[in-house]
Amino acid sequence: MSSGPRPDIVPERQRRHTLYFLEHAFARQRTVSIDTEVDMTAVVAHRRAARAKDRRYGLVSYVVWAGARAVAAHPEANSSLTGRLSPRLVRHPTATAKVALDRVYQGRRVVLSALVPEAERASLDEVQGVIDRYRNADPEHAPEFAGVRKINQLPVPVGSLLFRRLMGRPAARAAVLGTFSVSSLGHRPVDAFSGAGGTAVTLNVGQMRDRAWVRGGEVTVAPVMRVNLTFDHRVIDGASAADVLGDIKTALEGFHADESAPGAPVGPSRAGADRLPQVLE
Repeated sequence: MSSGPRPDIVPERQRRHTLYFLEHAFARQRTVSIDTEVDMTAVVAHRRAARAKDRRYGLVSYVVWAGARAVAAHPEANSSLTGRLSPRLVRHPTATAKVALDRVYQGRRVVLSALVPEAERASLDEVQGVIDRYRNADPEHAPEFAGVRKINQLPVPVGSLLFRRLMGRPAARAAVLGTFSVSSLGHRPVDAFSGAGGTAVTLNVGQMRDRAWVRGGEVTVAPVMRVNLTFDHRVIDGASAADVLGDIKTALEGFHADESAPGAPVGPSRAGADRLPQVLE
């Protein structure tokens, strides 16, 4: 009985959506990465005060909150390129955040994602609520992951074709991939990384930890987090990407609870957000 490799094994059903994403969205991007360090003192103070009131916010929620406002203020960063023979740039009217989640699906550790529609209008509470809903949902039964289950059940050629067709439709692409992406590996000893989420701008964050920091001409200790911005150079240029990253850094370092107070609803309605197609990466 041979113990050699089995090249004829079909890709794992639980991860086929990732395969399609890499083939039809990620592979076409031309990415460049830039990064900065953010003093998270204001964010830490807000989290500490919230915990005293039995309210918890993940660091990713702050990044989504700041990132959505930054890309909305720079329309070129909230755009996507569609069409191969006749490429055209599509600027999306609102910012939909795609947040990568580490989940277990049918016994296999996979990447699933949450979508936060109209995130530039969302309060921090609303952002956290959407992410929590996806994190607490059962991938095998919850409607939030119906799209993943459906495409993974299809034969590979059919699923791949379906995903490719979706990528060619701007509205469907935004509903599937979001208009900007956020990914974090800060739960492990990762200081920084870069990765593309199929959108013009992807924000990648590592762990937050105490570092030496110069403030007011004096060296002190501050909670610092590295934020990487990977951008698709086909869509935006480095100067614009740097402006977006600078706005995010400013928003996080100057975070104030009043700015994150509840405001406009997320998306057309809470129920409408539930009906959005689930991310397939």
